[in-house]
Amino acid sequence: MEQDEPGEALTELRERRLGALELLQAAVGSGLAAYAVWALLLQPGFRRVPLRLQVPYVGASERQVDHVLSLLRGRPGKMVDLGSGDGRIVLAAHRCGLRPAVGYELNPWLVGLARLHAWRAGCAGSVCYRREDLWKVNLRDCHNLSVFLAPSVLPLLEDKLQAELPQGARVVSGRYPLPTWQPVAVMGEGVDRVWAYDVRSGGLAGQASPGPSSASVPGAPNSQGG
Repeated sequence: MEQDEPGEALTELRERRLGALELLQAAVGSGLAAYAVWALLLQPGFRRVPLRLQVPYVGASERQVDHVLSLLRGRPGKMVDLGSGDGRIVLAAHRCGLRPAVGYELNPWLVGLARLHAWRAGCAGSVCYRREDLWKVNLRDCHNLSVFLAPSVLPLLEDKLQAELPQGARVVSGRYPLPTWQPVAVMGEGVDRVWAYDVRSGGLAGQASPGPSSASVPGAPNSQGG
């Protein structure tokens, strides 16, 4: 069967009323759905952030979440996810015993989605999602931190972490490593790879000598492929 000409299809759309499902299908076909998702989920959080600090949202995969928890599990102290998106890392951290677990996310739509996930999991009163700019969050009481940010902002993040994190804190960076810090453990392969860094006593974590392998770090799992 021959396909209708574009002009004929457009005329047909104009001449009849479309149901909600038909409108959605038309939007998807024309690319409007992708724009709508971007405008609703991403743009609100970007309006208040300088262009060079903007980080688009990409949800962590199940394997990435597992790797983050493997490098943080069993550690005491507050756990924070900077740029927590839909909240899946915070929720998983709480479930494995990392408490309190807090997510900071500027986008109100994603904060709402994270709270919905927590409510559906029966953890609404146990985890915390706050709508705040990650660059303005005070991390002085944070002992466990996860980040999935763009490589363009990681040098600035290093400065913030070095200035605020307490001695002994651990940072786990997903997808991209911190540019100058030396990891104490690495897990996964490709986009699922995550790097763990410890804030050492008596010096700058970012200027420490090359870190030992994960096998020599007390409490750290052996490095392994994803």
